[in-house]
Amino acid sequence: MSDKSTLPKGALPELLCPVGSAAALKAAISGGADAVYMGGASFHARMYAHSFSGADLADSISLAHAYGVKVYITLNTLVLDLELDSWLRAAQEAYQAGADALIVDDVGAVAQLHNILPDFPLHASTQMSVHHSFAGPMLQKMGYSRMVVARETSLQDLKTICKSSPLEIETFVHGALCVCHSGQCLFSSLVGGRSGNRGTCAQPCRLPYTVNGKPAYPLSLKDLSLAAHIPELLETGVSSLKIEGRMKSPEYVYTTAKIWRTLLDNRRSATPDELRDMQDAFSRDGFTDAYFTRRVYTDLSHKMLGTRTQENKTASKRAYPVPESLPKIPLQLSFSMKAGKPVRLTLATHSGKPVSVQGAVPDKALSRPMSEEQVIRQLTKFGGTPYEAVSVTADLDPGLIISLSSLNALRRDAVSLLLQQADPCRETALDLSSYKTPSLSGPVSGRSAFFYSPEQVTPRAKRFFDCQYLPVWNYHGETNGVALPPVIFDSENAEIRSLLEKAVQLGAKHVLMENPWHYPLIEGLGLTPHADFRFNVTNRDSLAFWKSFGYEDIILSAELNLPQCRDLMPYARVITYGRIPLMILEKCVGREYGSCEACKEDRLCLTDRTGAEFPILREWSHRNIVWNSLPVWTADWRSNLKDAHIQAEHFIFSTETPSDVDAVITSYENNAPLATPFRRIGVANLRKAEPTQS
Repeated sequence: MSDKSTLPKGALPELLCPVGSAAALKAAISGGADAVYMGGASFHARMYAHSFSGADLADSISLAHAYGVKVYITLNTLVLDLELDSWLRAAQEAYQAGADALIVDDVGAVAQLHNILPDFPLHASTQMSVHHSFAGPMLQKMGYSRMVVARETSLQDLKTICKSSPLEIETFVHGALCVCHSGQCLFSSLVGGRSGNRGTCAQPCRLPYTVNGKPAYPLSLKDLSLAAHIPELLETGVSSLKIEGRMKSPEYVYTTAKIWRTLLDNRRSATPDELRDMQDAFSRDGFTDAYFTRRVYTDLSHKMLGTRTQENKTASKRAYPVPESLPKIPLQLSFSMKAGKPVRLTLATHSGKPVSVQGAVPDKALSRPMSEEQVIRQLTKFGGTPYEAVSVTADLDPGLIISLSSLNALRRDAVSLLLQQADPCRETALDLSSYKTPSLSGPVSGRSAFFYSPEQVTPRAKRFFDCQYLPVWNYHGETNGVALPPVIFDSENAEIRSLLEKAVQLGAKHVLMENPWHYPLIEGLGLTPHADFRFNVTNRDSLAFWKSFGYEDIILSAELNLPQCRDLMPYARVITYGRIPLMILEKCVGREYGSCEACKEDRLCLTDRTGAEFPILREWSHRNIVWNSLPVWTADWRSNLKDAHIQAEHFIFSTETPSDVDAVITSYENNAPLATPFRRIGVANLRKAEPTQS
């Protein structure tokens, strides 16, 4: 485990490239990658990309290791209880195949794996919503050696994270941008039934919408490229620079890897021609660096939005062609054949230790002794291996002979040792008998509610809900609880801490945590912490982990259906009413479609091709939240909730008026059905809700 995040002075960060196929792996190696990341057979965030498993996985890792390239396997989706055994076996397969690390997301699954294979390096995926330096010490205690920071991180905040984190820091520098903070997008899941947190995102952000009457693509961002900022990146001390693109072509991988390799080796930024070459390989109407440079709002001429045009698709054909074969690894070969002694062959690469093997004792030649030319010709037949001899020495006593088959066996044995040195075999199997299903304690009950605005907190709501949360940035003492923003960068610490201290003075007793890495912000304030659905808890192990961390209660992931919730009862809270936030955006939608006034006054709305309307409300620091078009409704589903042992409910009030809030409370007191469209727990919008039940 690294004891500091920054690299030694003068060292270059790792160039980490995407691999979505066998051809892309060769492209990455040819392009100069230091490391690659790929998906195993399951549980990775690009389930529609090629999956590496079995002999395919082992052979791919061996090939990469032969060239000195590290391999990280992505197991970065949320895990259900019934899947944990399969997830652990997938991790075991990656371990035995020689993977250098796992990129992971689910804290419960990771806790079990770390207990069983504590020496397997773990990298915290971008899906874990890491955007704050507070995450480093916390993740280190959880067994991680590296964390991947959010794509939205600015240069200033990246410097802070690198300076203070005990872990290696990995950051995205090139490729597609999700408009929503990673790990926090529920749009594809709750609207279309394909979960981004489970690797099957349908990319609703790339679709057209109408924004307050104007046709647009308000959620489709240009691709990221920080190739114009190489010196600044090197100054941060970041450990790894990551290129996105496991779904992209080998030509894209080779082009971006080759150019980024050149830029890093020369410690310079890209020229206009190099940027154009990478843009031609793949882009959505160009690149953006607005998050990194903080030009999201300060430079109104900078447009972040972009779509994949026909011109972009045509330009992609001009990407660098991938070399037909990988470059050979140069070897120094030394051979000795002495009378009365076994023959000896030594092979050495420029970066590894020499390997030596012995063979048979040579015979005296009766007629034709073996020549140096014959020996060298036979020993340098490396064929389909990645090696070629560039330096050969042979020391032969005269008058000796040895069979060609013996020389062939000698060469094969030496090559095998060379490959083993680059890719040591791991035979350790997972002892799944050491895995124990965690016991849960502390059943929770009662009702809690999040209110977007103080006006929604009616006298009746105060009586109906045990805990009432208002955003800390909009708190004036109306409730007994506050909710932190889902995104808080290091540069925003002081303001949030000040708001929290003010809230405590006004009577706040509880705090709804939207992100686990913000925990140090509430220390010493006497607030009782509660974990929101953004913690993405989908299994008993994750629930037990966060409960042991000190949270009073945890709201389960909004992606779980009723039976899956039931398996975690009565030890968690479930959302039983309200629009669920689908996206947290770092930018303002209204800014590019009119003005920010509509955002400020909460009048923004996206309308999709079916006519569904998705309200957009302003979040703290001028971020936006896209809310679902339909609310969860369970007022008429009380018997179902009782059968599922759900005793703790959470309500979300977003666009409701005060009278709407009271009407909802009345409906839940009377077990009333809803006449307008709604969704059930764990049911996507595009599916019909179950029949009303009392």
